[in-house]
Amino acid sequence: MTGVTYVAEVSGGDAVTTIYLGGYIAPSRRLALRWLRGQALRCANALDPDPYAEWIPPQALQPVMHTERNAPAELRFWADDNEHQDHAFQQLATGLPYEFLAHDETCWYALTARPVGASLGSPSLSVLAHA
Repeated sequence: MTGVTYVAEVSGGDAVTTIYLGGYIAPSRRLALRWLRGQALRCANALDPDPYAEWIPPQALQPVMHTERNAPAELRFWADDNEHQDHAFQQLATGLPYEFLAHDETCWYALTARPVGASLGSPSLSVLAHA
């Protein structure tokens, strides 16, 4: 796909709010996915930091009750899982957009990438509608 660039974006929110967390225009799908992996880890570490990190005051973090879903764990898993990365890479190679959604009981985080370019005839990503 000559002349194709990729837009990678991260957003998050809850049942009523969507917040754009960042974006990147990449010259290749590999770089778009690399950026998304970094953002997945950034979000996961911000939501669920290491309690022993030097910047966290002693006893500032408290454990929470186990929940059915864990968005930070899902984001970390996605970033580290080669199968997910291969699937995303292949989907982008076909000209289709890719989205990974991590959520828990209170919020969601979306990692998206889509090809853009004059020679592309594929559908664009639809507006995220999360309820």
